[in-house]
Amino acid sequence: MSIQVFGLPVSRGIAIGRAVLVASSRVDVAHYFVEPDRAADEVTRLRQARDVVALELETLKRDLPGDAPPELAALLDVHLMLLHDETLAEATKHWIVERHYNAEWAVSAQTEVLARQFDEMEDEYLRERKADIEQVAERLLGVLAKAKPRLPLSGGGARDFAGEDPLVLVANDIAPADMLQFKGSVFTGFVTDVGGRTSHTAIVARSMDIPAVVGAREASRLVRQDDWLIIDGDAGVVVVNPSPIVLEEYRFRQRQSELERARLDRLRHMPSVTLDGQSVELLANIELPGDAPAALEAGAVGVGLFRSEFLFMNRNGELPDEDEQFEAYRSAVQAMNGLPVTIRTVDIGADKPLDRLTVHELRHEHALNPALGLRAIRWSLSEPAMFRQQLRAIMRASAYGKVRLLIPMVAHRSEILAAIDAVARAKQQLRESGQPFNDVELGAMIEIPAAAMTMPMLLRYFDFVSIGTNDLIQYTLAIDRADEAVAHLYDPWHPAVLRLMAGVISAANTAGKHVSVCGEMAGDTAFTEVLLAMGLRCYSMHPAQISSVKQRILRADTARLAAGLGALLASDDPVNEWQTLTGRRPAGEPTLIN
Repeated sequence: MSIQVFGLPVSRGIAIGRAVLVASSRVDVAHYFVEPDRAADEVTRLRQARDVVALELETLKRDLPGDAPPELAALLDVHLMLLHDETLAEATKHWIVERHYNAEWAVSAQTEVLARQFDEMEDEYLRERKADIEQVAERLLGVLAKAKPRLPLSGGGARDFAGEDPLVLVANDIAPADMLQFKGSVFTGFVTDVGGRTSHTAIVARSMDIPAVVGAREASRLVRQDDWLIIDGDAGVVVVNPSPIVLEEYRFRQRQSELERARLDRLRHMPSVTLDGQSVELLANIELPGDAPAALEAGAVGVGLFRSEFLFMNRNGELPDEDEQFEAYRSAVQAMNGLPVTIRTVDIGADKPLDRLTVHELRHEHALNPALGLRAIRWSLSEPAMFRQQLRAIMRASAYGKVRLLIPMVAHRSEILAAIDAVARAKQQLRESGQPFNDVELGAMIEIPAAAMTMPMLLRYFDFVSIGTNDLIQYTLAIDRADEAVAHLYDPWHPAVLRLMAGVISAANTAGKHVSVCGEMAGDTAFTEVLLAMGLRCYSMHPAQISSVKQRILRADTARLAAGLGALLASDDPVNEWQTLTGRRPAGEPTLIN
């Protein structure tokens, strides 16, 4: 039976494929594909983990005190029976051999299948046995997690089990680290139960240029392994097991979307100039050095945001040292062939935790609101040795091209001075060791209203500024951007947001300092002309968004747009005011961003 699930559209387009479920678990589960010739090794890992858990359970049973209730021994017997059940073992092995899942993913996938079967049982006692399955699985996952670190995602092999069928990923949530693992894989779309339009799951999905829907609530419960799905990334709808008529309609829409994309691709290398002769820079946001070639291919004239924190993820607690970071930064700089690369210092915290907890993070691990806690520059300053290590690596890379250094989440003068001091110390250390580096411009991300409201002070210390609209909106409106329960209140059209952004752009232009927007609004064509009206001449976005934004710029007259800016900023209803000014309503609902 066909059903529809509604969520938030975060990456446009249509994806059609078979569902691959990533089960939620209280244990952090690594998900990656393995090459076919490594399947036997994964099966061995699984068998060894089963032996370890069996020994643990047998030891627990043997050491039970004499006055222990007999039910405890019986429970341990049940767990041992499940552990040694050959049917269950073969079913788990199937995921490894046939689907090329790693051992942890295989365990979680089979646990999900069994859990659903138990949920459908009429007998209450049998339904409650689901907990036994889950407890045994979590013991296995705990042993597997200790036995072997995560491995890089395999690009090959994964397609083998699917034949010609495209695949879409369905999960309760996907951590940024796991999204990074799936990047470049076989998945043509994503669906998650939780998340908002600017959660990092959504951001990485857009960087992969594939349709995605988040905040779909019940998706991972309603969808079964191998169900056919349609992901409508334009409307935020997921159709489960569509009828032939619906399937054909969406396939037609998919073909139309591909034709439109091909048409836009012809604009890739055309200069970005408005009708009245204003030149506009279109830069790219990247997560890893390997993303740089795609940025060039899309027509970007530089990298406006290199999110360095993704180098720190999926490492099983081992953070990259200075040389490893240097090689990554140098690779990106060289790949851009002399075009500028803006590297943001590590923005860890909130929805982007590290595998390894530092002393400070251990203290704040259970912070009530991590978005307001130890993150970004606050975290870097709390780890001065690690911070200077990253700064040295970035500056060493500057010897190979034009590099800019971007500091996230600045708000206080004391933080600014501490960051500048750390840069100076890193430079001195490089001089003393004879390491070459060039002058690096220092910039600030404007993500906090306090920073936007104290621009004259910030501009005395920084060479350029970049507006991070995702967090600026979050902090201005007091909305957790990863929480689907309040996602409808996340509104980039809010008058306060527009006025803050206009003030930042005006202050930077007046001071003769370079200003860009690197948040999601930069790649949303609904805001292209609004930002032009504010005086913005530099946008940084996912490479896949460059052509559509360029099309808007080529058709824009900045003088005419700027004439209506005052009325827009004074309005209590900016969407309708903008419609009056331009003669058309912005694409999508007021609160949607591409």
